[in-house]
Amino acid sequence: MQENIQIYQANRFDICHFLTETIINNGQFLHAQTDTLKNFYKILPSLELIYITDESYKQVSANIFRYRALDSALGRDRKYLVHKVRKVDSGVYLSDPYISAATGESCITLMMKVEEHFLFFDFNLLNLLTRFGLIERNGYFTSVTKSFYFAMGASLMFFAVLSIGYAFYDYLIHLFGESEFSIQGVFKPIIALTMGLAIFDLARTLMEREVFFKAYADKKDDARLLSKFLTAIIIALSIEALMVVFKIALNDTSGLLNALYLIIGVALIIVSLAIYNYSDAKSTHAKAKKIEAETAAEVKE
Repeated sequence: MQENIQIYQANRFDICHFLTETIINNGQFLHAQTDTLKNFYKILPSLELIYITDESYKQVSANIFRYRALDSALGRDRKYLVHKVRKVDSGVYLSDPYISAATGESCITLMMKVEEHFLFFDFNLLNLLTRFGLIERNGYFTSVTKSFYFAMGASLMFFAVLSIGYAFYDYLIHLFGESEFSIQGVFKPIIALTMGLAIFDLARTLMEREVFFKAYADKKDDARLLSKFLTAIIIALSIEALMVVFKIALNDTSGLLNALYLIIGVALIIVSLAIYNYSDAKSTHAKAKKIEAETAAEVKE
C-alpha cells in the first residue's frame, strides 16, 4: 500500500486532472439523483462508491455501489471528510489516499457541489493506478506468486528450525559424549544458532511482505533487512574466524595466514555494510528533504 501511495503522489496532478475533466465533461449526469449518477460507473471503471450530502454534509442518499445500494449510511455526517479534501479546481476537491470504511480498500474521494448538494465519488486507488498503467496486476499471477513465496518462506523457516535444533543436539552430544569438552564444541552451536536466526528472520520478512502484507516493501525496509541478515552472517563468520585462530594456534601456527584471510574477508563485509548503510541514510535524508520542500511549496500556493 505504501508503494501504491508513493506512486499516486508522484502522479497526483495528472490523475486529478483526468478525473476532474472526465466528470465535468460528462456534466449531463451531474445531478443530485442516484439513477443519473450511476452512469458514471460506465465511464470510470475505478469508481467504487457514490453518495450525496446536503449543504451541511449530512448524507441524503444511500451508498451507491456499482451493483447495489445500501441505505444504512443515510443521515451520516460527512463533515470529517470535508476537512481532509483539498481544492484542485473550481468547485472540485480531492482527498489524499485513505482506507474506506465502506469497502475496506484504499481509495481517494472527489467532492464537488451540484445545485444544493455535494456529490462524493470514491475511487479505488489500486484500480485507478492500474487503469493509468502505473502498476500491473493479474489475479492469477498474484495468487501463484503468493503461493510460491509462502512455500519458500515456510521452507526457510523449516531449515531455520533444523539449524537451531542441530545446535542444541551437537552441544548435548559434545557435552555428554565420550569426547573431551572443548571451546570448539561451544562455538559450533553458536554459529548454527546465529545462522538459524538469520534464516528465520529472512523467512519472516518474506512472509510478511509477500504473503500476509503486515509490512510493505520500500527502500528503507530493504536496507534494514539486508543489514540484519549481513550482521548475522558477520557474527557467524567472526566466530568461525576466532575458532580457526584458536585451532591453528594450538596445533599448527603455519596456517595462521589462512585465518588472516578469513578475518580480512569479514572486515571487508563490515566496511561494505557500513558504506551501504551510509549511502542509504543519505539518500533517505535527501528524499525526505525533497518531500518536505514540495509540501512547503504546496502550502505556500
